[in-house]
Amino acid sequence: MRSWIEKSQRFLEIPLGVGSRALVLAALVLLLPCYLFPLYDMTMFAPQYPDGLRLHIYSYRLEGGNRGQDVKEINVLNHYIGMKDLSAADFTEFHWIPFVVGALALLLLRSAALGTMTSLVDIVVLYAYFSLFSLWSFAHKLYVYGHNLAPTAAVKVPPFTPPLVGSKQLANFEVYSFPGPASYALAAVALVLAGSVLLAWRESRIQVRDSRAAA
Repeated sequence: MRSWIEKSQRFLEIPLGVGSRALVLAALVLLLPCYLFPLYDMTMFAPQYPDGLRLHIYSYRLEGGNRGQDVKEINVLNHYIGMKDLSAADFTEFHWIPFVVGALALLLLRSAALGTMTSLVDIVVLYAYFSLFSLWSFAHKLYVYGHNLAPTAAVKVPPFTPPLVGSKQLANFEVYSFPGPASYALAAVALVLAGSVLLAWRESRIQVRDSRAAA
């Protein structure tokens, strides 16, 4: 146990080299698409909608296709099956996701400036928690929308969950849901941070090896 603690302490004391710091800054840049592009894109096709109804979910707003008209059309259809209207006010994620992304950006700058493995590991742990919680929150939102159906609806459909990723047949609609550009950028952040940790660890191993060889 003591040996493991000592190894952990040595690992956390590893300094970040130029390459590792550059990767941290690259991760910072990859956070920007979260404010510019959708996190998720959903498209619904039906015989009466051959061109599809589109819904783009950003980190801070909902946007419908056809200059926003698709959201209104989707809500009309939802009314018939007893589903609650899609409203930005119901998405609490729009309030905290942009704030958390901004906080992560500041922590990435701090990590690049301090140049320590401790600060980088802190970021990795927080980012993993943020990613998993955000994914769960979105999945839970889809479940709630599809299961809290009004019993007085004109059209009766069994409770359902829209697809998180992929496609699903819902009544006469084929629903497609896929991550948007912002989600791919956030996934790239995780890979870049993992690469930064690995690079810093590898550089420290090389330094230890060279120092032993010189001795």
